[in-house]
Amino acid sequence: MTGTLVIAGLGPGNDALVTPEVTDALARATDVVGYIPYVARVAPRPGLQLHPSDNRVEIERSNHALEMAAAGRHVVVVSSGDPGVFAMAAAVFEALEAGPTAWRSIEITVLPGITAMLAAAARAGAPLGHDFCAINLSDNLKPWSLIERRLKAAVAGDFAMAFYNPRSKARPQGFETTLDILKSACADNRPVIFARAVSTAQEDIRVVPLQETQAEMADMRTMVIVGASNTRIIHRPDLPDIVYTPRSAETGGSV
Repeated sequence: MTGTLVIAGLGPGNDALVTPEVTDALARATDVVGYIPYVARVAPRPGLQLHPSDNRVEIERSNHALEMAAAGRHVVVVSSGDPGVFAMAAAVFEALEAGPTAWRSIEITVLPGITAMLAAAARAGAPLGHDFCAINLSDNLKPWSLIERRLKAAVAGDFAMAFYNPRSKARPQGFETTLDILKSACADNRPVIFARAVSTAQEDIRVVPLQETQAEMADMRTMVIVGASNTRIIHRPDLPDIVYTPRSAETGGSV
């Protein structure tokens, strides 16, 4: 029996933002594997087994999914957002590379999803309309010194920046340091977007000038987008402001 493995993105939270391709894959699955709250988004049905697990067992989860697919099951590994952006696709391929050679014959498909970064940007306008970068501020899988080096390089390059996993109770200091670096390096007062729980009932979008930002404005459900030096705000009476970065840029920038 030949099994399959699909690595699928569930989008930022609203079921309306799950792609039809992912919905079809879930309808064909015999098993769904993933972090507890993501698996909870999949409706139970006869013939489907759900395998929720804790957040920091990505490799164990990947091995389990590959083992079931090798045994002939049709497995879907779910991530929030897009599975290739700080999510499960890389973990599955790490397990595949380190695992038995026979696993390499499994049919594996990665199905994209709408990332939190793109959903947050769309809510605000178009802050990622020119060159940008995404940085995961969690130091669980890499040293803080590397995060800081990449952050300073992004500031020097005058990129708009999207920050994943900005601040948790276990590591509150990292985002505070990030803001200190930005405030000292940027001569302007560019907009910073705090987009929490985008596309869910708890959604909250705030646009704050860089120099007025505070670390407490973000948590693990918040996507933070920092504008480039040329990012602009269109103020509208009785309507939310629009934040956008023009498609062209001058040489240099006020950093």
